[in-house]
Amino acid sequence: MFISIDGGDGTGKSTQMELLGQWLRRQGHNVLICRDPGSTPLGEAVRNILLDRHDLHIHRRGEMLLYMAARAQMVEEVIRPALEQGKTVLSDRFLLANVVYQGHGGGLDVATLWEVGRVATDGLMPELTIVLDVPAEVAAARIKGPLDRMEQQGAAFHARVREGFLSEAARSPSNIVVMDASGSVDDVQAEIQSVVRSRI
Repeated sequence: MFISIDGGDGTGKSTQMELLGQWLRRQGHNVLICRDPGSTPLGEAVRNILLDRHDLHIHRRGEMLLYMAARAQMVEEVIRPALEQGKTVLSDRFLLANVVYQGHGGGLDVATLWEVGRVATDGLMPELTIVLDVPAEVAAARIKGPLDRMEQQGAAFHARVREGFLSEAARSPSNIVVMDASGSVDDVQAEIQSVVRSRI
């Protein structure tokens, strides 16, 4: 099974995915965890450009295509082989994030982003996407340390991103589940496990 965890910056995705991976392993699953962008040499290089190179001006279309290239490599090199081996794959973000950040947040055409994404992933999509949702100001307060390029986009941008996640989830309620992530780490994890248990 292929599951992604998504949501705005500061919603707790990485923490919850690690806990979910531990829980699935205790249930006997062979789990692979990856992050988008990243998880391949190309993906990590692209991640560095997209998130850490504050000296570069990157147009939204260029930004979008860099994310797509990293994802294409991760699908072919990491995700598809793992699924073929019967592993459960957990991805910290996937195509939905691209659609929301560069589309709803950045102004690119959402339908076009989905189409480009289908080409980049060769049609491979998560069977379940969990979107962790908290108010943008709460998420911003949770982020510790220096902000990366996307985290620095400003409050209005991140408000559009949050609305984008909610909008896309409303369009695909069967495979995108929105979860209130404002509770404790343990409470949120319990809800995630309940949703995943019902799908596997």
